[in-house]
Amino acid sequence: MTFLTFRFAPSPNGELHLGHAYSALLNQQLASEVDAHLLLRIEDIDTTRCTPEFEAGIYRDLEWLGVDWEEPVRRQSEHFSAYQTALDRLIAENLVYPAFMSRGDIRAFISDRERRGRDWPRDPDGVPLYPAVDKTLPREERDIRIAQGAPFAWRLDVAAALARIGSDLFWTEFEDTTLSATRSIAARPQDWGDVILARRDIPTSYHLSVVLDDALQGVTHVVRGMDLFQATAVQRLLQELLGLPHPAYFHHRLIFGPDGRKLSKSLKDTGLTALRAAGATPQDIRRMVGL
Repeated sequence: MTFLTFRFAPSPNGELHLGHAYSALLNQQLASEVDAHLLLRIEDIDTTRCTPEFEAGIYRDLEWLGVDWEEPVRRQSEHFSAYQTALDRLIAENLVYPAFMSRGDIRAFISDRERRGRDWPRDPDGVPLYPAVDKTLPREERDIRIAQGAPFAWRLDVAAALARIGSDLFWTEFEDTTLSATRSIAARPQDWGDVILARRDIPTSYHLSVVLDDALQGVTHVVRGMDLFQATAVQRLLQELLGLPHPAYFHHRLIFGPDGRKLSKSLKDTGLTALRAAGATPQDIRRMVGL
């Protein structure tokens, strides 16, 4: 018997807002309609920005909304060793490389090329692709730099990874909230360039940790915002490289603020805590997000 599993996976680096409420409530609604499990995952790999206070606020807000989840809650910061094991495998297979360029180095390199009239490629979010000049460094020089303590990040060699796969990548996307119609989406991870899989100060990345967590937790349906639609291509590539199962996806509409921009913790949009303090009820929140 196959069990269906959904998950809601917020990061405790700020207060939940209406966009999070919509995603959590939609996950609960869809899971209930197909008699599936609903898991809560705390994605706290960024230990500098994520705090216990914000994590406690997540539980408080979800309980107030009436969202139920199954225990135990998986906290990513407790599983760095699992992510390291996967990274070590990719290192051993020469599918990642140490990238030594700082943000300043990257900006200077790209600015120089653009001054010479070259249009530098950008990822789907509009960020310039990593120059990847250190991908050509001899192994001996890489080892020397690492031994000398030079800071670096591990980046996925997307070209090598795609060559290893040797076939086109696709993922299954549900077309609407009924989860009754699907389409096949062609994945183009090369559009993101050589993405980071482990940072200088964080021993993993969102892409690496999320595919491992989804596989380890048996997640069959990923329901999340449209802002992550394009990123699915990188995750599908990692799933293939690591031999992981891949769930079906539904990328739901985003909730926008009065000024038309996407809600964001970093921009201090009105959070659920403030709305509750102002007298809003869970029913009010459901109406505000269109549920």
